[in-house]
Amino acid sequence: MKKTVYALAAVLLLMGTMTSCDKKLEIEPLNNVNADKALRTSSDVEAALVGCYTGIQNAPLYGGYIQLMSDLLADDGEISFVGTFIPPNQINRKVIQKDNGFVSTIWVNAYNVINRTNNVLANLDKLDTPIKMARVEGEARLIRAAMYFELVRLYAKDWGDGSPTANPGVPLVLTFTLSLDNLPALQVKRSTVAEVYAQVLADLTAAETKMTANSTSGNFFANTYVAAGFLSRVYLQQGRFAEAAAAANRAIVPKYVLTPSYVDEFYSGADLLPNSSEDIFAIQFTAQSGVNDLNTFYSADQRGDISIEQAHFDLYDPTDERLDLFSIGAAGQQSYSNKYDSQYGNIKLLRLAEMYLTRAEGNFRAGTTVPVGATPLADINRVRARVGLTPLTAVTKDDILLERKLELAFEGFRLGDLKRNKESVTDPNGVVLPFSSPRLVFPIPLREINVNPNLTQNPGY
Repeated sequence: MKKTVYALAAVLLLMGTMTSCDKKLEIEPLNNVNADKALRTSSDVEAALVGCYTGIQNAPLYGGYIQLMSDLLADDGEISFVGTFIPPNQINRKVIQKDNGFVSTIWVNAYNVINRTNNVLANLDKLDTPIKMARVEGEARLIRAAMYFELVRLYAKDWGDGSPTANPGVPLVLTFTLSLDNLPALQVKRSTVAEVYAQVLADLTAAETKMTANSTSGNFFANTYVAAGFLSRVYLQQGRFAEAAAAANRAIVPKYVLTPSYVDEFYSGADLLPNSSEDIFAIQFTAQSGVNDLNTFYSADQRGDISIEQAHFDLYDPTDERLDLFSIGAAGQQSYSNKYDSQYGNIKLLRLAEMYLTRAEGNFRAGTTVPVGATPLADINRVRARVGLTPLTAVTKDDILLERKLELAFEGFRLGDLKRNKESVTDPNGVVLPFSSPRLVFPIPLREINVNPNLTQNPGY
């Protein structure tokens, strides 16, 4: 596929620049990677794994686009894109063109990272200890699973929309693209939604068993609890509620503690926002590494392209301390979320609060006689207490879903939650779109269709 072509070309170009000056005229073909120049040592493989983390740090992936674009697509009048960029505006209005640049760059970058993980997994035998081999395999498989989970939810029908065994998902590429000599072999067709989910679950299950409780560097890299957390997301999307509750429960361990206040989790009063006690997994940023594009688009101190509308504020209890993370404008003025005001703040990808909410919903909707870990009421009240709300005496599904929506607002959950709960949205022209509307699915990028005759386009495009 073209994306893997670009990724490989970039690697080959870099390798070409590493030759000594007196060999500049010794030009070698650049359509394959020489095995002698590939990963050769344990340190090489570990460095390549760091490159996988660097990949998901990029703005088109967990640096912002995945979260923001999915939230814009799922919007039901609660946020508006008021900036000048055309691609996000198309997504917010749900009239996406096949050549939408943001849709294309998410796809390209995700497959670039997948190719990096495949490279790591193909060279596990170079690692010098069995413990290291297990850890590196687990981390690489987790990152690959995360990318496929995001891709299949953005570019394919939801698990609960029709038949996942028949609906086309996204191409599954599980081996490293080493050579461009056989281009037809790179033109992979779309696997089914069910096949993609099966691969995601296989990777995450293996990752959970292979990784330890502590990563090699604090919360910077993934550990077994991160894999459990991602598993809970996948099971929840599939409506496998008991398994979602069980997986979330495995991620709820004493090493993670809710921050004293909601504001503390997202705002430090400085440009840097380090990991907190609540963060199970966060994307790392510094002034020298990465671009937090959620800061770019949400913060009034940056572009401020996302306007928070009154329909969103109406969902909160007036005493809810989560309202403290907004700059609410006067009549006729724009309101902003301050969740991402730290310019180099880490992006919280997996939080303990999410696990409480998932465990609550999973236990409640599974109807288990003996809930896993805690009762749904206890979990919901734990989240509510942190934001100053009075405890509930009984809990309903609607209570749980509302708490989830408010707690995880603007973190990239709305599209998945909307679809799995079969909700509808209204576009800016007043047209009601059911969860199954083709307009709530990204197109396969036009550039990919043009170079891969085996790819089929999504309905409506």
